[in-house]
Amino acid sequence: MHRRSLTFICAAVLTLLAPQHAGAQTATRQPAHDATQLLDQFSSAVESMVQRVSPAVVQIVVTPYEAAKDGERSTVSAEPDGRVASGVIVSADGYIMTNAHVVENALSIQVRLVPSGPQGIGDVLAQSFAPTLDAELVGTYAEADLALLKVAGQSLPALRVAPGNAVRQGQVVFAFGSPNGLQNSVTMGVVSSIARQIDPDNPFLYIQTDAPINPGNSGGPLVSSAGDLLGLNTFISSQSGGSEGMGFAVPGMLVSWVYEQLREHGHVSRPVIGAGLQTITPPMAAALHLARNTGVIVSDVPPGSPAALAGVQLNDIVLAINGRHMDNVAAWIGVSLQYVPGSPMSFELLRGATTLTLPITPVTVEQPSARLTDATGLARSQVGQLGILAMTLDERSASMMGPLRSNAGVVVVARLPSPETANIDLRPGDVIHQANATTISSVEGLRAALATFHSGDPVALLLERAGQGFYTAFNLP
Repeated sequence: MHRRSLTFICAAVLTLLAPQHAGAQTATRQPAHDATQLLDQFSSAVESMVQRVSPAVVQIVVTPYEAAKDGERSTVSAEPDGRVASGVIVSADGYIMTNAHVVENALSIQVRLVPSGPQGIGDVLAQSFAPTLDAELVGTYAEADLALLKVAGQSLPALRVAPGNAVRQGQVVFAFGSPNGLQNSVTMGVVSSIARQIDPDNPFLYIQTDAPINPGNSGGPLVSSAGDLLGLNTFISSQSGGSEGMGFAVPGMLVSWVYEQLREHGHVSRPVIGAGLQTITPPMAAALHLARNTGVIVSDVPPGSPAALAGVQLNDIVLAINGRHMDNVAAWIGVSLQYVPGSPMSFELLRGATTLTLPITPVTVEQPSARLTDATGLARSQVGQLGILAMTLDERSASMMGPLRSNAGVVVVARLPSPETANIDLRPGDVIHQANATTISSVEGLRAALATFHSGDPVALLLERAGQGFYTAFNLP
């Protein structure tokens, strides 16, 4: 437990229980005894909560690769020590939420679980050497820095997401994770602020806490004293690179919404009205002679957008959407999380001195997911004879690549550092359709075709690159 936080609680409890009159000795002994009991009760409650929460917190070990330019080609270099972070089990059947930046450029993703029940010294030390589980990357939502993983398992311990109104300033909270790689760590603090907006025009809000958070805590849960998930620890504000008492977590309500979207679709779809929305500042209000110097202003109305078709105009002030007041841009996210696709939304606008209400039916837009390049299957999709990471072309990956001559083939995702294959002209994004006139429809098929060749044999791959088909020929290393 964090020494500063424990000292603060001890001092607060003792102050509250201190005798009002320092007269009789009996009046001083009893409160001290009561204070010890209260601290013991608090300590026991924290221990019990930690034992419930810890098994739902996982350590994530990512072997990433980094793109490096080599002339016009891209190669990848796996970091030998990997990247260690955290995640939280949100469903008993093995779904885990973490940060998108944790799994960025992942060559492989492994997850290490924490056993249930009390842990002795030997148990804790053994956790660092416990076997890991392969994790599948279901999808990411980079805009909110969230990602969903899946591991095999049933009846896993999962955390309950707290209601959106459960976060309160001053509330005692606990941060779980693997700071600096130290698995199953817990720190304590308070909620410094229930809503921090890093950029006035950014619609996302964060919970601020002084619970110590360090590199490796990313993706771990921020929980209440009841053990409910309040948010997902995401980043810190620090001059030194370590904890300075300013940590930030994605609110649990957004985590839950993104989880449902990624689990069902593999991507996130958001309602879009096409209008640019900005937070009104006093200088903006003065320069544009606005009727208000706070709130949300329409700063762009693209022709043909749902907002334009509904009659929204530049410099309209958005007062409310579906009855919810729009005091800032972030309020739009709260409304969009509850949106039912295809239904109109009621926009209350202030235009000059006139208030008007317009119905707008948003379009639902799929947000990009990094699943194609970050799929954990890449670790099993190495084609060593060609020095590439590859994946089988499917309907989803084909739609992300644009028009293709054929939707059957193998996509080159990245090059592996290999002197023997450096001269083979393959680049990320290439689609392999044939090998020596044999049709290739899967990574397994490509490996099988190459297995029939010997070192030095001539190979001609029929490729599609940027809409053009051609052969690349070489002697197999």
